[in-house]
Amino acid sequence: MNLFKYKVFLSVIEAGSFTKAGELLNLTQSAISHAVSALEHELGLTLLIRGRSGIQMTSNGERLMKHFKEIIQMNERLYQEVALIKGLEIGTVKIGTFSSVSIHWLPGIIQKFNEKFPLIELKLLDGNYRDIENWIASGEADFGFVNLPTLEVLEVLPLKKERMLCVLPSNHVLREQATIRVDQLRNESFIMPASGCDTDVRSIFSQHNLVPKIKYELEDDHAIMAMVQNGLGVSILPEMMLVQNPYEICIRPLDGPYFRAVGIATTSLKNMAPAAKKCMDFIIEWIN
Repeated sequence: MNLFKYKVFLSVIEAGSFTKAGELLNLTQSAISHAVSALEHELGLTLLIRGRSGIQMTSNGERLMKHFKEIIQMNERLYQEVALIKGLEIGTVKIGTFSSVSIHWLPGIIQKFNEKFPLIELKLLDGNYRDIENWIASGEADFGFVNLPTLEVLEVLPLKKERMLCVLPSNHVLREQATIRVDQLRNESFIMPASGCDTDVRSIFSQHNLVPKIKYELEDDHAIMAMVQNGLGVSILPEMMLVQNPYEICIRPLDGPYFRAVGIATTSLKNMAPAAKKCMDFIIEWIN
């Protein structure tokens, strides 16, 4: 058995097919199929069921997948430690991120990080708050940006608190107000961030025992702003996402201390791979 077969198996699961896994790894479909079959033969277990509708993991495959990931991660840490001993800073770091961080923080961070550590490759996994928590907990991401509070099993370092702001069409009747009370949104058509991104907004309404009249639910913040611009409803979004936005919308503070707290999290700060630790430290310094 070897790491290559584990990587192939995990790539097939991630991609959902032998063909797509081959494209990811730059291998033929035949080579992918052979590697998985060889792994199953060595283990004496069936890991995947191949059918017309695609592939499906067996219960054996589900039980072993976590161990395959851990072995690959340990090998990566070993590789990085050896490089560190030799005075090199190399490796691959997978970072979970959501849209506002990807747009406003990561371009500047990545540019400066690449200049300082050209041999460390950064890979971004973009998703909602829940996706990122799961990626970190499962080991798919070395660390990630999270909305606080987050899963108790994760170790977290707070980064920044930012205001939650009300977003209105530019001609809305409330546009003349300096601040917007939450109860004034009671009867408004509301555009809610989709499940996994809606924690802070739902918490605001919950504090007032109000249920918003949700007209649409969207994951993309820019799509929400475009809908507001066209008069299809109002919304509440974090301040970071609203900086230098290109939309003709009215942005007003909410009447009250409503914030989103952003942190950075991993499964263990002590046991991070050298490249991941280097990257996390760099991000914290850049933001502060």
